[in-house]
Amino acid sequence: MKAQLLPSFLLAGAVTVLIAQPAFAQVIEVTAVELNPTENGIEVILVTSAAKQLRVLPRIDSNTYIADIPNTQLRLPSGNTFRTDNPTEGITAVTVTQAANSIRVTVTGSEVVPKVELFDSDEGLIFSFTPAAPDTQAQQPPTPQTPEGVETENQTETTQPSDESAETLEHVQPGSEAQQGETSADEDEEIEIVVTGEQEGGYIAPNATTGTRTDTPLRDIPQSIQVVPQQVLEDQQAIRVNEALRNVSGVRADDSFAGTIDRINIRGFTQDVFLRDNFRQSQFSLRETANLERIEVLKGPASVLYGNLEPGGVVNLVTKKPLSEPYYSTELLVGSYGFYRPNIDLSGSLNSDKTLLYRLNAVYEGNDGFRDFDQNVERVFAAPVLTWQVGENTDLTLEFDYLNDERPFDDGLVAIGTGIADVPRDRIFQNPDAVRTAEEFGAGYQLEHRFSENWTLRNAFRFLSSDSFDFRLTSWIIEDSGQLDRRWRSNDDLYESYAFQTNLVGEFKTGAINHTLLFGVDLNRETRVGGQRRLPGDPSFFLNIFTEEADPISKPDLSDLTLFARNENNRVDTLGIYLQDQIVFSDNLKLLLGGRFDLFDQRSIDLVSNTTFNQERQRFSPRIGLVYQPSEQVSLYASFSQSFNPDIFSISADGSPLEPTTGNQYEVGIKGEFLDGRLSTTLAAYEITKENVATTDPNNTDFSIAVGEVRSRGIELDVVGEIADGWNIIASYAYTDAEITEDNFFSVGNRLTNVPENSASLWTTYEIQKGSLQGLGFGAGLFFVGDRQGDLDNSFQLPSYVRTDAAIYYRRNNWRAALNFQNLFNIDSIRSAAGFRESVYPGEPFTVIGSVSVQF
Repeated sequence: MKAQLLPSFLLAGAVTVLIAQPAFAQVIEVTAVELNPTENGIEVILVTSAAKQLRVLPRIDSNTYIADIPNTQLRLPSGNTFRTDNPTEGITAVTVTQAANSIRVTVTGSEVVPKVELFDSDEGLIFSFTPAAPDTQAQQPPTPQTPEGVETENQTETTQPSDESAETLEHVQPGSEAQQGETSADEDEEIEIVVTGEQEGGYIAPNATTGTRTDTPLRDIPQSIQVVPQQVLEDQQAIRVNEALRNVSGVRADDSFAGTIDRINIRGFTQDVFLRDNFRQSQFSLRETANLERIEVLKGPASVLYGNLEPGGVVNLVTKKPLSEPYYSTELLVGSYGFYRPNIDLSGSLNSDKTLLYRLNAVYEGNDGFRDFDQNVERVFAAPVLTWQVGENTDLTLEFDYLNDERPFDDGLVAIGTGIADVPRDRIFQNPDAVRTAEEFGAGYQLEHRFSENWTLRNAFRFLSSDSFDFRLTSWIIEDSGQLDRRWRSNDDLYESYAFQTNLVGEFKTGAINHTLLFGVDLNRETRVGGQRRLPGDPSFFLNIFTEEADPISKPDLSDLTLFARNENNRVDTLGIYLQDQIVFSDNLKLLLGGRFDLFDQRSIDLVSNTTFNQERQRFSPRIGLVYQPSEQVSLYASFSQSFNPDIFSISADGSPLEPTTGNQYEVGIKGEFLDGRLSTTLAAYEITKENVATTDPNNTDFSIAVGEVRSRGIELDVVGEIADGWNIIASYAYTDAEITEDNFFSVGNRLTNVPENSASLWTTYEIQKGSLQGLGFGAGLFFVGDRQGDLDNSFQLPSYVRTDAAIYYRRNNWRAALNFQNLFNIDSIRSAAGFRESVYPGEPFTVIGSVSVQF
């Protein structure tokens, strides 16, 4: 038996209500879309056994009804798009598409928007559409306003209304008593209906949690946030985080510690701390993408929510969650230079009532690489996840992950004069078996309890252990003649982190003003024990990089390296308390206020010098931002935010710690959503000033003083979305002026390392939507990176380059096959430098990757 729900109606203008969506919400799978004729029109069925758990977020744009359904995945045999043209008189098109973690249903009337009713049945969620006469829209209220009664997801719920009440509800003002209804709700038949201004489509992800720790529409956040969804990762076959971030303006590869860790540059500032589902993680390996749902990038200072960080921004890796319906996927990638990468993605329910769900992502990777090392890449990763619906209002998720990564420790090329040495890109200067290994284990839980419709408590914990080791003949000093001094090095480090988070999200009103309040506490401990060993006397082994004439060498035993240049035991404890209020004055005016107080405590023991170093810091980090939306499509915003980051390495001549670096950012921008919400743009202008930068003490050059200052200012443009049916695009441009403004050692005006003044990217795909070639798709991309400085002294430059990529794929039923061509014209490129002449990392030559995936 069907339970009829509240008839869908919206005003001519979209109304917006900020809704705090649970951060750990269960992902629901829709396995089929059915379109059936009815007596008065058509019905569209989203086939799922969990229809009662869906949240429907409807709106109207001209003659089109749009409904977004968050935390859902479309798993159709023929792909991730369903479309039918002219299914009945008065309706011109019906589409159901997947974007990020949501499904969008779009129905267009020939002249006016169709009338809509929603039903919940055992078969799934049913949209019943009846074509409307052109004069029916005149019955709607002329003046839209923020709904009084729609503060939370459940206040618009009702089941089985009488025909009389249903007719009344079609024409009442949102928020009136009639809308809230007098109903006999059946707990087992509820569907949540939320009025909102969210938008998405194609490559678009309408919401993100990184910027506010609540699931807020991007258009309502007064800061630049970009999202790289899973679809982009698949289309580009981007298996490394750095590859995916090429699509985001102002984000570039930085020193990668010989190609073994993720380290990026955002708006001119190096950042090696990532977030994983909003948990801080220092980087001691290359992050895995197999279990990622999407990548979110918050531009500018993020200390207000995440504590001590560099001011350029932060990257949040959002992982996949268990699905309620069975889902089994396997994929095999093979490519140039001995590359192969099989992976699996399994999910479903472990019991009949679907309160216990699981997901497993696992991958193996092998790669010879284009550089002449004997050491190959061997990589294993597994991430099991278990979600238990403890009760109607309580969910518990347990997460585990394991990584074992072994790869060459590759110092790369060298710089001579003002440029890169003219040698073949595959030539190596280390020992052929130079190696770095990393073994990591992570575990954690996420607990959520909903006290009421308006208040939610979230508690989470994560543990990470990373054990890394390297042993190599490293590049030390290069002469202009090409003579390279090399020395043996070995690092052995154990890193552990314990992170505990608790936050409370509440929605309430003060008069006519809506609030979404966030209060939270973060407690973290990070420990690192390890050191670096060298041969006694630290002897040199010379090589001429041009002639390859070299001193004879034999690899020593690890036990021969008895000189400790570093041997430390380091512990950092942090406590952060934060408060944030998202204030909605009206549909088009929103204010974001936030502040965080941090306590930072570091204890470091140097076992070589037998000294102890301690520092304690306190810091308050504010943020304020305003969003004004003159129309539904455009958001104007301005914000101010601060960052802080204690210096854990530099000390002053008297042995005291340096003052923490601080960052101030002013940002203004325009966010636009066009083509019925399918295309999103962000144009931002910013200025960041970082103070208290460590610089050489002129009175004692062995120590530092915190008087340096750097400044970054620029303009960024990001465009992402669906231009037409099947035609997707993600593009960016960044102008970045990052330079030293005060220093005792480097010249004022020098540009920062690895930061191009101009950079841009364009990636687009088109998939044929109908006919005998339906499912055939093509992709093409251009990635431009301008000239960069290789060190802070600006003594050598990394040349600009334009890399061209292409792809062709075919999707049919439950399988997909693709060929990706990277660096199609085989241009020589330099990805980044380590900040000195002896380590410059070349980009990969022309590469082909073939892939086949099957879903069950």
